[in-house]
Amino acid sequence: MLDHIGLKVGDYERSKLFYQKVLATLGGTLVMEITAEQTGDRAHAGFGMDGKPCFWISTDPASGAGRAHVAFTAADHRSVDAFHAAALAAGARDNGAPGPRLHYHPNYYGAFVLDPDGHNIEAVCHQPSA
Repeated sequence: MLDHIGLKVGDYERSKLFYQKVLATLGGTLVMEITAEQTGDRAHAGFGMDGKPCFWISTDPASGAGRAHVAFTAADHRSVDAFHAAALAAGARDNGAPGPRLHYHPNYYGAFVLDPDGHNIEAVCHQPSA
């Protein structure tokens, strides 16, 4: 059900170093880093095991630290689209329409909404388009 979780941090570099040291004790490593230039707004560091990032940190220039990010696994692109539509109908605010996010990897297809408390909720499919 869960694909990955992300936290907004106040000091990106300090937090990145902290999690590199702490997660190493559990076998975790910095698996992927996405620059602000790639995303158009902020940098992200993805930690995990076996090459799959499942815990992310990022700085949110608009609101700073505090807002959580949770991504749910979707079976296919249609499920991502349905998630986005259902979330908007239920009162969520759009935070990224369904579509590819090539800066993560070629098959990354996701949609983002802000839940009633402002948390960034995502549905993501890692499979190629059918």
